[in-house]
Amino acid sequence: MSVPQRRVPAASTGGRSLRRTLSSRRSRRSTSGLFAGDIPAGTGPHPVELAGMLHELTVRLLSADTLPRALDRLTAFAVSSLPGAVRCSVALIGEGGPLTEAASGSASEIFDRRQYEMSTGPGLEAARTRTLVTSGDLTVDERWPQLREAATASGLRAVAAIPLDVRRTAVGGLSVYLEDAGDPGPELLVTAMAIGGQAEVLLGELGRRAALTEGAEVDRAVGVIIAQRGCGVQEAYSILQESAQRLGLDRRVVAERLVAAAARKSGG
Repeated sequence: MSVPQRRVPAASTGGRSLRRTLSSRRSRRSTSGLFAGDIPAGTGPHPVELAGMLHELTVRLLSADTLPRALDRLTAFAVSSLPGAVRCSVALIGEGGPLTEAASGSASEIFDRRQYEMSTGPGLEAARTRTLVTSGDLTVDERWPQLREAATASGLRAVAAIPLDVRRTAVGGLSVYLEDAGDPGPELLVTAMAIGGQAEVLLGELGRRAALTEGAEVDRAVGVIIAQRGCGVQEAYSILQESAQRLGLDRRVVAERLVAAAARKSGG
């Protein structure tokens, strides 16, 4: 497989050494835990190149202000960084919540849409089984016969789906699609697993930040309710939750609106 040239972002000497060590550890861990066979040493990307890629991914994701934007950046980065990729998609499955997904690339979205509609396919299997899932030809793969036509229509042949485990938030899969048939090569697998491992940590950090922000906004809204109604803390939390359910909105959205309305009233 020909490997396109990729730009390596500038990094400080000390940081580069540390990132190289962490990336090497992550690659060894992911390979032993996900890939059924042993990837020969020296067949993956150069450690310095990989460290630069992971540094750039970190900057892009941590600067995203929402999870959907972070997922968009993740797929766009993956499809531009992985050799031979024509489409990359990510699907996250949270407890009691709807499927969260994003995708980038030149290939059609038909295959992913069909996969999510039928609740079966390589990306969802990687998420549910917590293992690396690959296929050398989706148009004849016996595991998902109902997806063969969608693969042909989308111009997709091979895939590598990397499991994602976002701590305390969701499980998911990062799917890398190729337009040519054949098992995904070791360079793509090593790089994709490194990107997936880094993305798990970064998405978890974004989730932690969002939870802190939501908690602060909810606490402010509860204070407003207590002041307006003269009720206790627990009753105020219940009122806020009931309002969110009645309006069909996220609790944080209702809290923000309530605080903003109280600020306008006090200002007028």
